[in-house]
Amino acid sequence: MSERRYFGTDGIRGLVGQYPITPQFVMKLGYAAGRVLAAQGTKKVLIGKDTRISGYMLESALEAGFSAAGIDIGLLGPMPTPGIAYLTKTFRAEAGIVISASHNPFYDNGIKFFSQDGQKLPDDVELAIEAELDKEMGCVESAHLGKANRIEDAAGRYIEFCKSNFPNQFSLKNMKIVVDCANGATYHIAPKVFRELGAEVIEIGTSPNGTNINHECGATSMVAISAAVLEHQADLGIALDGDGDRLMMVDHTGYVIDGDESIYVIAFNDLQSGNIDGGVVGTLMSNMGLELALADMGVPFARSKVGDRYVMEMLKKKGWKLGAENSGHVINLNHTSTGDGIIAALNVLTAVCNTGKTLFELRQGMTKLPQVLVNVRFSGESDPLVNTDVVAAVEKVNEKLTGRGRVLLRKSGTEPLIRVMVEGPEHEEVTALANIIADAVKLAC
Repeated sequence: MSERRYFGTDGIRGLVGQYPITPQFVMKLGYAAGRVLAAQGTKKVLIGKDTRISGYMLESALEAGFSAAGIDIGLLGPMPTPGIAYLTKTFRAEAGIVISASHNPFYDNGIKFFSQDGQKLPDDVELAIEAELDKEMGCVESAHLGKANRIEDAAGRYIEFCKSNFPNQFSLKNMKIVVDCANGATYHIAPKVFRELGAEVIEIGTSPNGTNINHECGATSMVAISAAVLEHQADLGIALDGDGDRLMMVDHTGYVIDGDESIYVIAFNDLQSGNIDGGVVGTLMSNMGLELALADMGVPFARSKVGDRYVMEMLKKKGWKLGAENSGHVINLNHTSTGDGIIAALNVLTAVCNTGKTLFELRQGMTKLPQVLVNVRFSGESDPLVNTDVVAAVEKVNEKLTGRGRVLLRKSGTEPLIRVMVEGPEHEEVTALANIIADAVKLAC
């Protein structure tokens, strides 16, 4: 397979105003994607975005590109990534496009695509779009230009879909929940979902201004929601990221629950209910505690490469339904076609209601091993992963952890970072060992 130049593990992403996240490139991307999709019979696409100020500019550029390719466009406005995937299916559109950089700061943005089945585009389609980008941009005849219309009831449709994934026999009445929307795409959706299901909802991160998305709030910054849960004596907290496809939670003690623990709770409840279908897919970053807890329940576990697209690939290969990244991407194919933070939270709340246990009690079945992650920024001009000093440092740490833990060194698929992960029985030890490797990586960058 050819190497992709623009598409990473989660679409095309970068700093706004710098290539390729420029209005010129994005317009050409819309045209190139329109040409490729049109050749497959596509006539209509949907475009949604999160709350970044650059979304206005990139939305207009994409709209122009698709129109020039003869593709009709439905504009969804601010909408969670999984909501766009869902609406792509329900509107019978052939593709859905998301303008978002997910958990990144506002000055980043990106473009990712969904196929008509609500899942990410296959690699061969992305490669075909990249090949089309090498050609000159053209324009269909005026009579065949794509038309655009704004879909006014998109949020309401998605809210009802989310609520339909919570069992009718249960209610969130008498439950107090803090919901942090990261000042992102779920700001006008998530609080309504949980409130309409009966919960008393305390909102934070629901006042987007174009530049505060993911800033000291949401799934990547859990200090605010942990404090709010304790302050309001809430039963739990739900934190989403800027585009709504990640979930992190907080129990009533303020303890942060990541994707590993969320998928454990969901799998535990499915097993208790007799609804478990196969096993669970994690990633190379998933905590060994998840693997051990699932083994105790007799539930198979498999690891994929890091990235929710690879979790999905492994699920398809295995024929399983449940998968997650510890960063908060939780996939439950019994309910959705992609990772969905709101649906995942509802799956966890279903377990709370079904078992009669608190989230604090449910998480006790899984004991996490200490895991330290150190991110080292690099220029991309060299490859620290093959540097002899880095390789030697990794070998040294592996020797010390033989039979007690593991080391993972990898490049981020979305940012210019080398991620150093060390896992083992003692936190102080794994921290020191992770820093040994990180220091070697820094010198090699």
